[in-house]
Amino acid sequence: MDLSAFEQDNSVNCLLDSAVPAVCRSEPCSLGIDEAGRGPVLGPMVYGICYCPVAQQADLETLKVADSKTLTEAQREQLFEKLSAANDFVGWALHILSPNFISTSMQRRQSVFVDTVGPAEKYQEKLKQQFPGLEVTVKPKADSLFPVVSAASICAKVARDRVVKNWKFLEALEDVNLDYGSGYPNDPKTKEWLAQNLDPVFGYPQFVRFSWSTAQIILESKAVPIRWDDSEDDSSQSLLKYFARQETPTKRPPHRFFYERKLETVTSL
Repeated sequence: MDLSAFEQDNSVNCLLDSAVPAVCRSEPCSLGIDEAGRGPVLGPMVYGICYCPVAQQADLETLKVADSKTLTEAQREQLFEKLSAANDFVGWALHILSPNFISTSMQRRQSVFVDTVGPAEKYQEKLKQQFPGLEVTVKPKADSLFPVVSAASICAKVARDRVVKNWKFLEALEDVNLDYGSGYPNDPKTKEWLAQNLDPVFGYPQFVRFSWSTAQIILESKAVPIRWDDSEDDSSQSLLKYFARQETPTKRPPHRFFYERKLETVTSL
């Protein structure tokens, strides 16, 4: 797994994939999907897929893959090496979502990450309508029930573990403490790291998902408060008023930048 492209610029998302086995181009395949890192306040989230021919699912089971959450980091690494060695019939792909992308998307409220909440049958039916040519199975704990999903879970988790362990801080922080725990909001080490690595003016490095409530609470309590000039209150004029048409027109002609582009002051925004 070559993570160098993401490590060179971990502020943007990255797609990684293995070579597609020749047998998978000619035979029906089974594909599993899982993710790693949905909950942590630190680091990326990784979507993983793993696939193999339907006729060779038993061969995948012999690799003894299991839900990545039940395995140690060393066991996950060993199993990923086995999956990589089985490249004659096993393929995988990963989509690494940078914490910077996650935070800014949450702020824009344009990207939504949805977990299976409620009856899985409803989601299964919806996916079947979207992809009528596929046999779709949606079940809780699929990563512990289906080997191909377990394999996807391992690929995603191994990628996240490696990225987090070798994270390159683009902010060039000096003497940064790398003992940040699991990255989950309820981890005392993670909370301590968040408190110690907050810049009161610039906030957190991009390693932190600043839109998570854990980070937001610390920002609100320890960072320098910001007051925007366009917030309307009794003590100051709104910035919008600066652009409003004056009741008494000014005698000074507009700058050529405006009349060359046929720009005029609007009366309201």
